Amino acid sequence: MTDPTTALLFTPLTIRGVRLANRCVFSPMNIYGSKHGCPGDIHLVHLGKMAAGGFALVFTESAAVEERGLITDHDMGIWHDGQVPAHRRIVNVVQGHGSRIGIQLAHGGRKSATQRVIDGGGPLNAHDLARGAKLWQPVGPTADPVVPGWLVPHQLSVAEIQDVVRAYAEAAARANHAGYDVAEVHGAHGYLMASFLSAVSNTRDDAYGGDRAGRMRFALEVSRAVRAVWPEGKPLFFRVSAVDGAGGWDIEDTVVLAAALSEIGVDVVDCSSGGLTGTTTTAPVPRYPGFQVPFASAVKRRAGVTAMAVGLILDGPQAEKILRDGDADLIAIGREALFNPNWPLHAAQALGCDPSFSLWPERYGWWLDKRATQMALTKQSRG
Repeated sequence: MTDPTTALLFTPLTIRGVRLANRCVFSPMNIYGSKHGCPGDIHLVHLGKMAAGGFALVFTESAAVEERGLITDHDMGIWHDGQVPAHRRIVNVVQGHGSRIGIQLAHGGRKSATQRVIDGGGPLNAHDLARGAKLWQPVGPTADPVVPGWLVPHQLSVAEIQDVVRAYAEAAARANHAGYDVAEVHGAHGYLMASFLSAVSNTRDDAYGGDRAGRMRFALEVSRAVRAVWPEGKPLFFRVSAVDGAGGWDIEDTVVLAAALSEIGVDVVDCSSGGLTGTTTTAPVPRYPGFQVPFASAVKRRAGVTAMAVGLILDGPQAEKILRDGDADLIAIGREALFNPNWPLHAAQALGCDPSFSLWPERYGWWLDKRATQMALTKQSRG
């Protein structure tokens, strides 16, 4: 049992002017519940219960910075001012539970106009179109599709790349207006930014391609533009596929990128992997408990950057060991939180950090403490 005064998982962390009550983060996960880019009631419930469940920082799903950057037409967006009030509703609910809330700023790139992952995650087919799915022109660093059979993207010109950079900055300004505490630039999973980073998908011969510095240019320009409009007191995260699973981007590249991001004001690197040549859920990266922790460890130890680990982190003791071993500073939970939205609160119980249920919402904690006492008495009476 962990001493509640020394459990790192439940030790607060302050990044810039934002204090996180613990190291538990709900990872961005698309749930396909938006209309015209606006989050709705399903997001109030989905993200609100993660806040009530004890996550110190709750991320929205990816939010497209321009309409053509939607992955599917059911996804969240923040490309115009009319979407801000819907975001503010979500912010108010999450913050009302005592958590901080982050938004993931994203662009689907050549993986835009595709199926929902729950429908297969591939290119739209005749059945999808017949039931009303929208089709539009995706964009990318080149005119090469994700794999043969996917939509052929439009190759962005240098001027068009600059338009996308501005779209990220404008979306970040809207996110700040909506009240978000944290912003994350999505540079992973084969979407637009990741496709610029990888030598497999980026074969440009101009300033945005070629060597690693050229392929990093777009990611750094976006991050610099977002940091310029994002308040000094608010943290900026960057999610990366530490290895792309296709041989075009590896951990050595990620360490270099992390250091460069830190120099321009990115505070945390969120270390995922894969997704370049298919859906994220079928990324060709071997999976086992904590399979991406070594990526976070490399970023933290070798680049000297605050790192967030994600990927098959199953329980509190496992998360605590990652922190104690110095492999990460924050623990992001995705699918396990869908299975158990009270993951942090159960982790605290497993680590012996909350014997009286004081971390639970007050209206629950009192009852659960009484329940524990009654269960202990029942166990004694049964001998």
